[in-house]
Amino acid sequence: MNSTTVDDSILISRFQEIRRQTMSLCHPLTTEDYTVQPHEDVSPPKWHLGHTTWFFENFILVPFAKEYQIFNTKLNWFFNSYYESQGPRINRSQRGNMTRPSIKTVFGYREYVDQHLEQLLLDEHPNKPEIQKLLEVGLQHEQQHQELLVMDIKYILGSNPTFPKYLADKTNPTNNAKNKTTFHTIKEGLYSIGHSGENFCWDNEQSTHKVFLEAFSIADSMVTNGEYLEFIDAGGYNNHEYWLSEGWEWSKNIEVKAPMYWFKNQGDWQEYNLKGGLQNLDPDAPVTHINYFEADAFAAWRGMRLPTEFEWETACKILQPKIPDTANFLEKNNLSTSSKEDSKNFQFFGDAWEWTASSYLPYPRYPRFKGALGEYNGKFMVNQMVLRGGSFGTPTSHIRSTYRNFFPTNKRWQITGIRLVKNN
Repeated sequence: MNSTTVDDSILISRFQEIRRQTMSLCHPLTTEDYTVQPHEDVSPPKWHLGHTTWFFENFILVPFAKEYQIFNTKLNWFFNSYYESQGPRINRSQRGNMTRPSIKTVFGYREYVDQHLEQLLLDEHPNKPEIQKLLEVGLQHEQQHQELLVMDIKYILGSNPTFPKYLADKTNPTNNAKNKTTFHTIKEGLYSIGHSGENFCWDNEQSTHKVFLEAFSIADSMVTNGEYLEFIDAGGYNNHEYWLSEGWEWSKNIEVKAPMYWFKNQGDWQEYNLKGGLQNLDPDAPVTHINYFEADAFAAWRGMRLPTEFEWETACKILQPKIPDTANFLEKNNLSTSSKEDSKNFQFFGDAWEWTASSYLPYPRYPRFKGALGEYNGKFMVNQMVLRGGSFGTPTSHIRSTYRNFFPTNKRWQITGIRLVKNN
């Protein structure tokens, strides 16, 4: 983690803004929505609100705030996620079975912790630099859970047969100009990978190291719904030649041979999204909610491949070194992928996380977090694939070209898509 000491008032303002953003994501929910857990990968919104609060209480207030009284010691069991060092916890798959604590209690918990944390930041404290660094980790952690909230809320509502709308109506976007995807060549060479500088980054983005890359060509935009539909119509889900062995076994067992949230209605494909509910499929929007197996099979069908995470990062730094204002992130409030427009055709950031062909492994000289936070990233470096670029659920201030997201190969409730690469 890189971080610098900053003015307390700036930190407090940022803390308040991020905490408000989390609550605003929950405002459209009904009381019943806060507790339901339709799948073991999905956590109830109530749990996200409590867990992010527990993080601040457990890792900052308890060790550093003099005479701090824990809000409720029983909540540690409910809101601890996976920290073995922090004691026993509820099984992830059972989070939705707990009607208590009530959502009223969780709201009170957030207010209680917020008040004490803001006071701690105002106090003179001999460990102020360490407190500020831990607070930054907590804020970045909460921003991760904002995206998880978007994903989980979509699953909760999208698995309901009434397909309820989360926000106001969103008309299907139209695209009169069919922009053609262009492939850009990256020359053979030795490139620097990883985060450098004093701004915050996760431990898994360090340390900076060199990689040699053969020349390759990478698409300047993501694969669209229309392109993926061609794969479906060509029998892509029924041809073992395109699939990895594990992926082929997975594909044979899925009920609908299409991305998650696609539904066929009287011969036409529709897609569920948060703003519009169930809508006609937009052929020009990036395809989302596919797993690694599907992404890899599509690439094979096209005679191409997925980029490695090193190719993706290198191409991004060369072709789009700054995040454009048009990038489709959480603050845009689209809550779905955007149809191609001239200003959005060329993009490496936003819309959907992009699968890479790289396993999630530590970089050379990986500086794992010390103490309890050492469990944050390092323990998951097995049986996962790296994704890059952020999604429409990612907060803008949370993403960068070196950010390494990771998921197992068979998961697709997360907001994921495809970018293609060709060998030169």
